[in-house]
Amino acid sequence: MIVLNGGSSSGKSGIARCLQAVLPEPWLTFGVDTLVEAMPASMRAWDGGIEFAPDGEVIVGPEFRTLETAWIEGVVTMARAGAGVIVDEVFLGGAASQQRWQKALGGLPVLWVGVRCESAVAAAREIARGDRVAGMAASQADVVHEGVTYDVEVDTTRSESMECARIIAAHIG
Repeated sequence: MIVLNGGSSSGKSGIARCLQAVLPEPWLTFGVDTLVEAMPASMRAWDGGIEFAPDGEVIVGPEFRTLETAWIEGVVTMARAGAGVIVDEVFLGGAASQQRWQKALGGLPVLWVGVRCESAVAAAREIARGDRVAGMAASQADVVHEGVTYDVEVDTTRSESMECARIIAAHIG
C-alpha cells in the first residue's frame, strides 16, 4: 500500500495516476474525495458529516468519522487480499489522522509519502481547478504534515507528477 498525504491541490491525484502508469503491477487508487462523494448529500451540508466553510476550512463530525473508519477498513481489506492500493489522503488531523490508518493497517507493509507544495502554488491550482472552496489549499498546505512520519517526500511545487511518481516507485520493494 502507498499512502499519499498532502493538502488540497498539492498534486496527489496526478501522482497517483502516474504511479499507476509506472508501477509494473496494477494498483487501485482511492482518495478521500471518493469517500466524500459517496456520502449522502445531506452529510456534505454538515449534520455531523463534513462541512466546507467559506474560508476553506474543513470540519468533520462524528458521522463522518464513523463512515471514514469503515472506509479505511474496507481499503485495508483490499490490500490484505493482495491488491496494490494507492490512497490519496488529506490528513486534516496530522499525526492523529496517520494513527487512524496505522491502527487499521496493523502489520501491512505501507509506504508513507508526503506530497508537499508551496501554499501559493497550490492556491493557484485551486483557483484554476474551479472545483474547490477557495482557501482550502492554503489552510491545508502545512497542517496536514504536522507530526506525520514519512518514508519519502516529494514536492510538486516545481516537479511534475511523473517525476514525483518515479521517485516514489523507486521506494517500492
